[in-house]
Order: sequence, then structure tokens, then C-alpha cells
Amino acid sequence: MYTLSNRFKIFSLSLIILGSLGWFYSYSKSHLTIEEVKTLLAEESHHGSHSDHTHSMDHQNEIHHNEGVYEDEKHENDDEAHSHEDEHAEHVLHQIHNRPYAALYVAAFFFMMISLGVLAFYAIQYASQAGWSPVLFRVMEAITYYLLPGALMVLLIAIIGDKHIFIWMDPEVVAHDKIIQAKESWLNKNAFILRGLIYIGGWSLYRYFSRKFSLAQDKANDNKNFKKNFQISAGFLVFFMYTESMMSWDWIMSVDPHWFSTLFGWYVFASMVVSGITVIALITIYLNSKGLMKYVNDSHLHDLAKFMFGFSVFWAYLWFSQFMLIWYANIPEEVTYFVTRIEMYPIPFFTMFCLNFIFPFLVLMNSDYKRIPIFIIMAGVIILVGHYMDVYMMIMPATVIDRYGFGIAEFSSILIFLGLFLLLVFYALSKEELLAKGNPMIKESENFHY
Repeated sequence: MYTLSNRFKIFSLSLIILGSLGWFYSYSKSHLTIEEVKTLLAEESHHGSHSDHTHSMDHQNEIHHNEGVYEDEKHENDDEAHSHEDEHAEHVLHQIHNRPYAALYVAAFFFMMISLGVLAFYAIQYASQAGWSPVLFRVMEAITYYLLPGALMVLLIAIIGDKHIFIWMDPEVVAHDKIIQAKESWLNKNAFILRGLIYIGGWSLYRYFSRKFSLAQDKANDNKNFKKNFQISAGFLVFFMYTESMMSWDWIMSVDPHWFSTLFGWYVFASMVVSGITVIALITIYLNSKGLMKYVNDSHLHDLAKFMFGFSVFWAYLWFSQFMLIWYANIPEEVTYFVTRIEMYPIPFFTMFCLNFIFPFLVLMNSDYKRIPIFIIMAGVIILVGHYMDVYMMIMPATVIDRYGFGIAEFSSILIFLGLFLLLVFYALSKEELLAKGNPMIKESENFHY
């Protein structure tokens, strides 16, 4: 049985505290005045950084062009230029203010996504009555323990961050945007909160009862609890298919309220499942190295690595399908999503694709490597970094535009939720035996070899 040590608790709490201090520091530094932003833009223009250099040069050219015209016209043009500069500075100010909220939201969603992906994978194992995976059930159940608090925090950050993350929560924007006005029946704060609570409630209820039946099965003399778990898992997967898609529209896609993709729910699903399976593999390898899961053999690791490989390919297929169809159709309201990311985020955009597909494809394609923990760990870390970047690419271009980077706000946000995730998951692991010994397929799972 795993024991949560004081050292591990202190380590996790230290991550949370350090991350919180860093985030509040970045939050305080982001609250610039309009004059400070103008000074910043002037410095960037002088050094040729960001797209504001081009913006500044345009104004200089305009001013030079107006030299020689009548004095009153020159004053009018100067006033217009200053007005435009003020408006641009105000936009940049909003983007800088948005960044700490967006960074926190990205990290919160990423760790929640891992837990939700594991819950779906766990339900699939029960619904399909898989014989290879019951030795991993306690690890899966521990990871899903994070889901309820993690999802509630995503929803809370969305509500507190409101217009800093979702422009449709800003009444001033909605008042001048006919596209958002047409979607108000769906994109309004009350409906957003209500739907979010329904998603979280449904997922958490399934997690509670599946865990309850799984533990009860260990002490039972029959398979009634196993059969109950099979039934509720099959039902949950239907609920999950609908709510996962709706959640991805609400919590991710509505950050770009003018854009839509019919593949988006599947795309987010592939990302969360491959990230979840990767974390199952990493925690299993860690516990196995401590001698706590000796019944896990290289065949179990091989199957986990196969799923990591398979879902990485599936994610790449959906990524390309979404990109190719939108590029080929060339409809303005669709291509805007990729134009923004390719033009403003070229390096992180294509790096993310390489990390999520090319690297795991090359490493995990070899069958022998799938049985070697160091290769699984290496591929797993790359996959997790890549899918964090994937969430980052879905959120940041819509909230901070070109004011992005990876600094104190982003790093601190990761520390907060990494610390919380580790603390809750390993606390859950310490509550019960690591082997679901009452599962009717546990012997088949322990003797799983091929």
C-alpha cells in the first residue's frame, strides 16, 4: 500500500505556494497604466519588436506624407494619428491585463483535462470488460479524484476572469458585435455556469459510484458490483460524448466566439485522452519502481504505450483534418483561427505539432521501445509538454493576441496546479490498496503477457 510521506506533502504544498506568489506578482505587474503602455510601445517601436514597429512606422509615414499640406489639415491628421495610437494602446493594455488570467486558465484546464481523459478511459475499460487493465484501476481512480476540484476551479476562473478570457462576457463588446448577439441564447453567463455545473455534476457522480462499486467489489462474494460498474460505465460514456463536446465549445472554442469547427469536440477529446493515458503510464512506472506494483509487467506498459502512440496519431489526424478542410474551403470566419496562429505564433504552433505527433510517432513506433520505461517516460514528458502547448495555442491567441510569451505568469500557473494535482492524486492513492483484488478479471490482468 502506498503511503503519502510528509516530504511529498511539503513538496506539493511548496509548488502551490511558490506558484501562487509568482502568479500574484505577474498579476500586479500586468496592471499598467495607459501612459506606461504608450511608453512600452514607443520602446518596442524603437527596438523594432512586435508588430507595433510596423504600426509605428505606418504613423511616421503618414505624418511625413502630410508634411507640406495646409496647417489645419496637418493638425487634423495629427489628431487622428494620436487618437488611433490611443486606441491601439488601450487594446494592448487589455491584452496585458488578460495574460495572467489566461495563463491560469490554460494550466487549470490542462490538469483538469488529464483527469477527465482518464475518467473516460476508465469507463471504456469497464464498458468493454477489458482483461488487461484491472491492475491499473486504482491508479486511474486516483487520477480522477482530481476531477471535481479541478473542474470547479476551471469554472471559477472562467467566471472570475470573465471578459479577460471570454470577450462575449463583456457587454460593451456584445453591444457592437452582431455575430455574438446572434449566439446570446447560448453564450450568456448564466447558461454557461448552469451547463458547467451539469457537466461537472454528471462526471463526478459517475466517478463517485464507479469508485464505490470498485471498492465494494473487493469485499464482495459475487460480481454484482462489477456488473453495476459495467452498466453505469456504458451509460456514462453516452453522457460523456455529449457533455465533452459541449464543454469544449463552452470552455475552449467560445474564447474565439466568431469561429467554429464541427471537429473541435473530437480534437479536444483526443488531446485529453492521450494526456490522461500518459499520466497513467508515468505514475504506474513510478509506483512500480518503488516495488508497489510488482504485478505490472512490460506487457501492461506496452499496451499503455500503444494507446499513447495510437491516440497521438488520432490527434494528428484530427488536427490535419480540421486544418485541411478549413484551409481548402477558405471561408473567412473559419480561416481566421489558423491565420492568427500561423502568423503570430508560428514557432509554438508548429513546435506543438512536432511534439504531439512526430516525436512520439518516431519513439513509440518501435514495439520494443514500448516495453522500456525510460522511452515511455521520455515520450510521455514530450507528449504532456506538447498538449500543454496545444491548450496554450487554443486560448492565448484569442485573449492576449501578440502579447504572448512563457514567463512568470505561465510558469507559476503550472506550479499551482501541478502541486495540487500531485497532492490530490497521491493522497487518493494512499487511501486504498493498489490492487483491485475483487475484480473478476484481476487474475487475467495479473497474468497478462504476449
